[in-house]
Amino acid sequence: MDDEFAKLVRRMNPPRVVIDNKSCEEATIIQVDSANKHGTLLQVVQVLTDLDLVIKKAYISSDGGWFMDVFNVIDHNGNKIGDERIINSIQQTLEDDDILVPSPRETVGLMPSDECTSIELTGKDRPGLLSEICAVLADLHCNVVNAEVWTHNSRAAAVVHVTDSSLGGPIEDFERLSLIKELLGYVLKGSSDPKTASMGLSAPGTTYQERRLHQIMLAGRDYVRVERTEQCNSEQESFRPRVTVCDCSDRYYTVITMNSRDRPKLLFDIIVSLTDMQYVVFHGVVHTGNGEAFQEYYIRHVDGRPISSEAEKERVMQCLEAAIERRASEGLELKLCAEDRVGLLSDITRIFRENGLCIRSAEVSTKGGRAVDIFHVTDVSGGSVDYQTIDLIRRQIGQNILHVKGTMKKPLAETPEQGTISHLFGSLFKTRSLIKSHS
Repeated sequence: MDDEFAKLVRRMNPPRVVIDNKSCEEATIIQVDSANKHGTLLQVVQVLTDLDLVIKKAYISSDGGWFMDVFNVIDHNGNKIGDERIINSIQQTLEDDDILVPSPRETVGLMPSDECTSIELTGKDRPGLLSEICAVLADLHCNVVNAEVWTHNSRAAAVVHVTDSSLGGPIEDFERLSLIKELLGYVLKGSSDPKTASMGLSAPGTTYQERRLHQIMLAGRDYVRVERTEQCNSEQESFRPRVTVCDCSDRYYTVITMNSRDRPKLLFDIIVSLTDMQYVVFHGVVHTGNGEAFQEYYIRHVDGRPISSEAEKERVMQCLEAAIERRASEGLELKLCAEDRVGLLSDITRIFRENGLCIRSAEVSTKGGRAVDIFHVTDVSGGSVDYQTIDLIRRQIGQNILHVKGTMKKPLAETPEQGTISHLFGSLFKTRSLIKSHS
């Protein structure tokens, strides 16, 4: 009965979107009015994020079963939205009631989709882990069509979409799927962390990929900060996000404030984390400028209660710090543009590993038969990558294939530290032997 009443309310009050390009000189203003439901705010933010818009300011108000959100947005060139096609797309998408009504919580299936097979991986991060995973997939004739990899707080998570390299569709042989799961499980457990390493199959599209990565990391407790073994840069520490959680007893809310570096998709990462932790944002404000972001939210739990214990406050602070940090680009950005082929990702990650690079995050995609991959890398100690290493890698891969964004350490006269490459090679040979022993 409650569901039918909610449907009636939505039909009587459909979403309304107003897009204003005149009131503000610096940004396009988008106002969204709609009946409210847990997850609706996330749907709106996700739509704007998917359209590659940068949210400079946001004002959120959603008391009494109705919400009004106002967003100041620009494109990635810093301009207002002038393309009428994009404006119409925003309006039509956000006024689609099916978009703004969240579906029931998705469940992860065990069957491949019609186009590809989705693999979810999580475990303890270590040098060469992605390379070993790619080597297993290549030797088992799996073609990686797209993937996203995050590392944070010594944890790693990945969502990888693969096809059968021979047939070009999903992998439907369950014996083969079982072998893939078994071998990747061995690679993940090779980190001496078998209890928290896992590999699973899911149907692509059941959950938004970036949301799923947040969920995997949260389940792996990456928010529990560990002592870093690598050298920690004082500049990085100074820009760690600052999160506070306090009571607003007179209005029966919990107030969360955050200060951090600004970056793309920051608002999405916070809202998805609050939503998945079962909190509702009733009021909020977001301001960005000069490379920094300030956010303030008035929240309650989905059952209407504010946060009541100090332990829960501490956990929320840790989880939101982790949500801000997971996607933060750590290290030097390398962009690969090349004709796609089976085993390309395996070869690239192997070359990175042989030259002592650690992949901190990766975004892999194929478009029109070409691979467009973005990696953020550091050296094995977590420090900056030097010029000589990148120059050597570019000569191996191709000067016009691998592009560098950012600054590198000045050329060094010393040779690479002895033992590093042999250690990485040894790990690779171990993986190859593992594959052969199960063939």
